[in-house]
Amino acid sequence: MTALPATALRLCCDPERLAFTTTAELQPLTGFIGQDRALEAIGLAIDIRHRGYNLFAIGPAGSGKSALVLDALRRRARRDPLPDDWCYVHDFSHPHHPRALRLPPGQGPGLARDMERLVRDLQRALRRAFESDDYRNRARAIEHGLEQRRERAFEKIGQRARARGVALLRTQEGLSLAPLQEGKAMAPEAFAALEPEQRASIETEIEQLREALHAVMDQVARWKRHSEEEIDRLNSDQARGAVRHLFEEIERRHHGQPDTLAYLHAVEDDVIAHFDQFLVTDEEPQSPQDGTPWMHRYRVNPLLSHQDDGGAPVVQCDLPSPRELVGRIEHRAVLGALETDFTMIRPGALHRANGGYLVIEARKLLAQPLAWETLKRALHNDEIRFDSPEDGNGPLTTVSLEPEPIPLRVKVVLLGEHMLYALLAEADPEFEELFKVSAEFEERLPRDPEHEHALARLVATWVRDSRLRHFSSAAVARVIEHSARLAGDREHLSGQMRVLADLVHEADHHAGVRGTERVEAEDVERALAARRRRCDRISRRIQEAILEDTLRIATTGRLPGQVNGLAVVELGASGFGHPVRISASARAGEGELIDIEREVALGGPLHSKGVLILSGFLAGRYARHQPLSLAASLVFEQSHGPVDGDSASAAELCALLSALSGLALRQSLAITGAIDQHGAIQAIGGVNEKIEGFFALCRARGLDGEQGVLIPTANVRTLMLSSELVAAVAAGEFHVHAVADIDAAIALLTGTPAGERDGEGHYPEGSVNQRVEQTLIEHARAIAAARRD
Repeated sequence: MTALPATALRLCCDPERLAFTTTAELQPLTGFIGQDRALEAIGLAIDIRHRGYNLFAIGPAGSGKSALVLDALRRRARRDPLPDDWCYVHDFSHPHHPRALRLPPGQGPGLARDMERLVRDLQRALRRAFESDDYRNRARAIEHGLEQRRERAFEKIGQRARARGVALLRTQEGLSLAPLQEGKAMAPEAFAALEPEQRASIETEIEQLREALHAVMDQVARWKRHSEEEIDRLNSDQARGAVRHLFEEIERRHHGQPDTLAYLHAVEDDVIAHFDQFLVTDEEPQSPQDGTPWMHRYRVNPLLSHQDDGGAPVVQCDLPSPRELVGRIEHRAVLGALETDFTMIRPGALHRANGGYLVIEARKLLAQPLAWETLKRALHNDEIRFDSPEDGNGPLTTVSLEPEPIPLRVKVVLLGEHMLYALLAEADPEFEELFKVSAEFEERLPRDPEHEHALARLVATWVRDSRLRHFSSAAVARVIEHSARLAGDREHLSGQMRVLADLVHEADHHAGVRGTERVEAEDVERALAARRRRCDRISRRIQEAILEDTLRIATTGRLPGQVNGLAVVELGASGFGHPVRISASARAGEGELIDIEREVALGGPLHSKGVLILSGFLAGRYARHQPLSLAASLVFEQSHGPVDGDSASAAELCALLSALSGLALRQSLAITGAIDQHGAIQAIGGVNEKIEGFFALCRARGLDGEQGVLIPTANVRTLMLSSELVAAVAAGEFHVHAVADIDAAIALLTGTPAGERDGEGHYPEGSVNQRVEQTLIEHARAIAAARRD
């Protein structure tokens, strides 16, 4: 079988085809590459204003979904109306339930400033009003009138008492009655010396006068209450007259705002009712409700204000905890206790995004306890409440607040991977009710002239935005080639724009180190090589262990029952391939195929599946008319970690066929691929890394022209191998073979034809399949003979 030519191992990008010299000639890319379906879904979610039409943007990290979503939202937000402002104010009827006050955009801070100035003006105006001569004269007139009426009443009752021989006495304890003797109050001893009849007569008179005195005192009390009411009316009129013009000025600025005007009227009534608080000169009095300064009740807490910045808000919430979503109520320490008031209410992301758009990373949201439930409740109820589920674990306070909820109108966009979307859709029945639209981002794009040119313009955009050196067409072509390799298919380009943007920045750095004015292909190559070096510690250790024969991997000669498989190790965004030794042993048995990796719990389910498929292939091909008389075992030699995936099943089958046929396998070749039950070899992932891993070992030992790898034919279109490996293939020093089935693979590895059944169902003598079948027949006969004995 002929090996693949060097031209089939890499689909290069011709710089001449790009039709520019440097990125300075290109117009920046204003849109996004190949995400039309995602943009359509985003537009649908934005346009439908009904409840539940929130968006989940699905795509891998680094695909540019965040930038695309934010760009689409910001373009739409510029056309949306500016949301209203929201303030919290004191509720004079329910002090622990602050009111939420809606104002036109940008007027919240103005109202807060108006109220601060109003308090200062009220203090001056009220002090002037109540210190005026007019007020004092009117107040004294009321008090003097009361005093005159009281004196006349007491004088009248005193005259009546004297006419009856009784004195009306005024003492520190109040008014009292006593009999007169020679114009003076009679001493108690003199009164006791009187005749009983005379004492009885005087006591009768005093009792009658006492009843009259009580009646007068009741009347005086009524006059006093009436006088106090007059004082109250005078104070109220005086206070209202002093402050009315101040409130009228603010009311004119908030004309047409019923809620604000109602609040101002409530403030005015409270000021008039408590005008005396403004007359205190020593220190500001404390509120009887919570110990805070009295004047705090007239403040305005501008929770959220929107200046005229051209549309609705677009908010990213980087730490979506419940407190960050719905806001928080702060506290202060007072005499060892924690207290709060409405001025200490702080907004959350939902407040800031209200009337606009809120963007959250789904992974961060789910990582915060109770954050998902908090967000759901807000969206279900269309309101923002401060009593988040975590409040029960908050600080113990002597004052608690229950702020009035704020109506919520927001579009929420969650960003996440397919796994998170599937997890939420399966685990939470409310998820699809709240997030009715999903936007799937393409992980790869067609590699055609249109998309290559678009990627070149995107490179030009990154260069301009970050003020980098311009890229030559050859450098851009190298970026395009790397994008194809990231896509895992050379006919496509990767959607991992963040990785490519990082590559552009790193290539610019290497151009700077060289001291050139523009970035060339060699700078991109240096950046890629530097990336590999930063992550090659483990791969170097593995290769050193192989070269030292600590890990036994043969790259020359032939051995039975042993083959070089290829594995790939993923390390975050990078990965590398390396060879592994797979061995098989076979003997007569009852059809038992032992997967040693699975037996010791190192084999994953996909690897176990591959071994079971291998067993099915053996039974289907070689034991159609007799039992599969085989006991075999398969193992990854010198492996000390978990093994998963079915990409080694072709190598395992070749090792087993070698053990059954007795034919040795070429150790200069390595093989990767998954098989089906009919022996077809299927595509696998990481093929470039696997080939390059075996090539690196062979090059370290010295290329002899015999080494190479076997890959599935279906993987040819995914090849984007390094230029160094391609050059070695072109020079005949290394080979890449594409095989479609296990027969082609085993023929290459053994140098013996696999063989096909003839019309009578027999394999050619000496072929691999004939040898395997003959061995299994002999096993069956031996087992049958043993049973007869």
